[in-house]
Amino acid sequence: MNPILKAEGVSYRYPGTESPALKDLELQIPAGKKVAICGHNGSGKSTFFLHAVGIHRPASGSILWQGEPIVYRHAELRQLRQRIGLVFQDPEQQLILSTPYEDISYGLRNAGIGEAEIRRRADRILASMRLAPLADKPMHHLSLGQKKRVALAGVLVLEPELLMLDEPTAYLDRSSEQQLVEELQPHS
Repeated sequence: MNPILKAEGVSYRYPGTESPALKDLELQIPAGKKVAICGHNGSGKSTFFLHAVGIHRPASGSILWQGEPIVYRHAELRQLRQRIGLVFQDPEQQLILSTPYEDISYGLRNAGIGEAEIRRRADRILASMRLAPLADKPMHHLSLGQKKRVALAGVLVLEPELLMLDEPTAYLDRSSEQQLVEELQPHS
């Protein structure tokens, strides 16, 4: 089986640092599988995720999406980011609009989807993630766990081919962790 995402010899160093954040990374993520990337803080997990969606560009090596190297032009990166959904560890870095509904519909609007389909998909994800009662609530009134779920909903509504979660249970209490796990299960 061909990997959906692959890192080949990827190295990267943040400006002004001595140690590389990634050094000769070799990694394959198979299509249709759940994969956990584990490591201590500072081991490069978040840096890899940022490479996967083209936010960072390797100093050496390459990232391949479905067997092809990532192209770092605006149009290609925009398309890639619709196919790979990344939920950041801190939802505050991801949420940009005033309410959950506005934030969730933003990506769909950017993708050029019509208003009727935006409404249908946003309403569906709000309902399935039990966020409908919060749809029009000001974002700054939400708990961190609720914001994390809104950030996840904003990625899931785009129906990405690959979903990447950076520290998905960070900031969540036990109940919210369990709810997140349930929401990530495939629905029949």
